[in-house]
Amino acid sequence: MATENPVESLQDEATCPICLEYFTEPVTLECGHNFCQACISQCWEGSDTDISCPLCRETVQQRNLRPNRQLVNVLEIAKRLSFQAAKGAGGERVCGEHLEALKLFYEEDQTSICMVCHLSWAHRAHTVVPIEEAAQEYKEKIQAHLKTLREEREKLLRFKVTGEGKSREYLKQTQTERQKIVSEFQELREFLEEQEQLVQLENLDKEIVKIQNENVSKLSEEISHLSELINDIEGKYQKPVSEFLQVRLLETSQMPTQEQDSC
Repeated sequence: MATENPVESLQDEATCPICLEYFTEPVTLECGHNFCQACISQCWEGSDTDISCPLCRETVQQRNLRPNRQLVNVLEIAKRLSFQAAKGAGGERVCGEHLEALKLFYEEDQTSICMVCHLSWAHRAHTVVPIEEAAQEYKEKIQAHLKTLREEREKLLRFKVTGEGKSREYLKQTQTERQKIVSEFQELREFLEEQEQLVQLENLDKEIVKIQNENVSKLSEEISHLSELINDIEGKYQKPVSEFLQVRLLETSQMPTQEQDSC
């Protein structure tokens, strides 16, 4: 025969037979059975006939509910022992209300509950799964989500590498185009400088032509004057001797006067 666990026996003694949870404000009937005050009151609610104990069915003549203060102390001891037993069993998380290990997972509220919570009226109709299965299911979901995130990260990394490559190519093209523009600008500047030099040369040519024309005009005037003088002298030279001498004497007689005038 297996040895009875004293902690479990104590938990049974501290559990209400109606709600299957630890007693809340425990009361004792005339037959000696204990219940939560709210549970037994709800059980007898609306009954016009003789009331009885839910366990032994013994008729209770009066609704005499005596608070069981000794059971309250036993209840506190049972909770502490359950908490220590749960910690000693492997450090599992325990229910804050019942101090039982949280072995079930309530999917609707996404909360962990103990076996006592599951057997209570509040959770009895709820769908629960073992906490290990729930954890495995969520692990699988997390793994799937991690896979998606990793794929997205790889996609972004490839996009980053591609973008960096395109950026380098664009920068290279921009640098080539910049050098081309600088070269064309240099050629344009040289061309403008050459054009400016050509304009200066054209202006110089015009100035030279102007000076040349002025010199030619002056020379032409001098030549014309000399031509007239030569023609005059030649005309005099061809005259008869008598006239030539007379003209020569006349010119000689006038020379001092001319020299004086010139002075």
